[in-house]
Amino acid sequence: MTARDTADASARAAGLLDQAAARRLLQLWDDQQSAYVAHRDLRFEAMFDVLRLHCPDDLTILDLACGPGAISDRVLAGFPQAAAVAVDYDPMLLTVAQGALDRYGSRAEVRDVDLATEDWEKPLAGRRIDAVLSSTALHWLSPAQLLRVYTAAARLLPAGGVLLNADHLRYDGSAPTLSDIARRHDERVQEETFAAGALSYSAWYAEAARHPELAGLAAERERRFADRPPQALAPLEFHLAALRTAGFAEVGTVWQYLDDYVVFARR
Repeated sequence: MTARDTADASARAAGLLDQAAARRLLQLWDDQQSAYVAHRDLRFEAMFDVLRLHCPDDLTILDLACGPGAISDRVLAGFPQAAAVAVDYDPMLLTVAQGALDRYGSRAEVRDVDLATEDWEKPLAGRRIDAVLSSTALHWLSPAQLLRVYTAAARLLPAGGVLLNADHLRYDGSAPTLSDIARRHDERVQEETFAAGALSYSAWYAEAARHPELAGLAAERERRFADRPPQALAPLEFHLAALRTAGFAEVGTVWQYLDDYVVFARR
């Protein structure tokens, strides 16, 4: 038995998801997210260009609402001296992230954190954070919660630290033609990607629940999010204004494709 086999057997005995299963679910997540986010890898590259050109080689990132670890995995693979603190509130996704990032050892840390609470950042106080990153996640927060998250992120970052948030930021009523084009483009991308075999969002969770280590967490996930309905997507202007209010000195965008943006803020 190899060392990897021994580690996977120990993980199963402890009720954890082994690395191979977690890496498979992370890949399936990336595939299904590509149906909802066109050119997803390009927006990641835009984010990482900022890190390469602005941050130290041994940077530590805070991955907000990390899901199964997509951003952290890419940063840890592409920045050999980097470390990542990945936080989420979904117990199923946290378990996948823990297994998927296990290959990076002490460079990766996964934490159960509820961004909707007022003091979510307290466990991270005093921790070195050079950049805060998030992808297709913060739209689940209400406007007030989003402002609190941005304000807390500003407190965690040193002078010169950056925040990068990649997400759909819908056009407002002043751009009906662009809104229609973006909507129809989303529909076309989803149709083509699902036809090529990608899972839908709900189908991914169904696949994940086939693993006994995750099936038992489905009820807890349901309980945690039962009183949190989807929020209306805020436009770009709201995010830029919220970041300024949160205390960031410079805000803007570093990438856009229709209504999909990477928002930038420097402390």
